[in-house]
Amino acid sequence: MKFCSKCGAQCDDNATACPNCEAIFVAPAAAAPVVDPDDHTAEFDPRDISDNKVIAMLPYILGPLGLIIAMLMTNTSKYVTFHIRTALKFTVVESLLFFVNIIPFLGWLVYVVCIIICLVLRIIAFFQICCGKAKDPAIISSLGFLK
Repeated sequence: MKFCSKCGAQCDDNATACPNCEAIFVAPAAAAPVVDPDDHTAEFDPRDISDNKVIAMLPYILGPLGLIIAMLMTNTSKYVTFHIRTALKFTVVESLLFFVNIIPFLGWLVYVVCIIICLVLRIIAFFQICCGKAKDPAIISSLGFLK
């Protein structure tokens, strides 16, 4: 049973108008589906994802060496290529942070904090691969290079 919002009368669930005051019941609008713009999982074949999870993990675990191994091991996997590009962004950012490390004290502090953030983002990306997802990491996704 539902109640009229205008007069408070009890009405049948299937009623389109209140029998007491004749107020029309408005159906709730359907909510638009929530789509994450950083989630690219639907763009890849599920078989490609399941066959190449381990190779896609290598760049996040082994860094630049993992990038090279993944590039040599992948044939035409778009899923692995996506993760190679993402891990390459991490490698470029970490390499650029090395120059911040040259600045005494404040540079060292910024370097350590940023490297810890990169490490946490790499771990998150690793576990997303374990779940079979292809999501851009939070901060790294806003970098415009290697699209």
